[in-house]
Amino acid sequence: MRALLQRVSEAAVSVADREIARIERGLLVFVAVLHDDNEAAARRLAERTLAARVFPDGSKAMNLSVLDVGGAVLAVSQFTLAADTRRGNRPSFGPAAPPAMAEELYGAYVEALRAGCPDVAVGEFGADMQVSLVNDGPVTILLDVP
Repeated sequence: MRALLQRVSEAAVSVADREIARIERGLLVFVAVLHDDNEAAARRLAERTLAARVFPDGSKAMNLSVLDVGGAVLAVSQFTLAADTRRGNRPSFGPAAPPAMAEELYGAYVEALRAGCPDVAVGEFGADMQVSLVNDGPVTILLDVP
């Protein structure tokens, strides 16, 4: 699985001009499920997401996690993170999991997040979503879990 974490001061997701999720300070996480992923990978990615030390402490060093700062998580499925761009100008999405598998493992990821964090919001799997955010820092981190 692959996740792109963005430290945000706010983020929101809309579908068909209707806002479906919003958070204040926390992490906006774009999540891709790859064809060889499983539930253990989903749980491990959730653990790493919640433990990622990307928030500043009193000395401005990135030593705090989203849990340490009482932040929220907004998880958004995004299969395009699975793109293979090694050849040509058009990305290949061969590494992406089939939709049914991806939805199940994205659900397992969200469930694991919710088990460890009191404030988790989600996008709508498979929908055409509009995501707005204010990236804080900016801080953007790519996490891969085999």
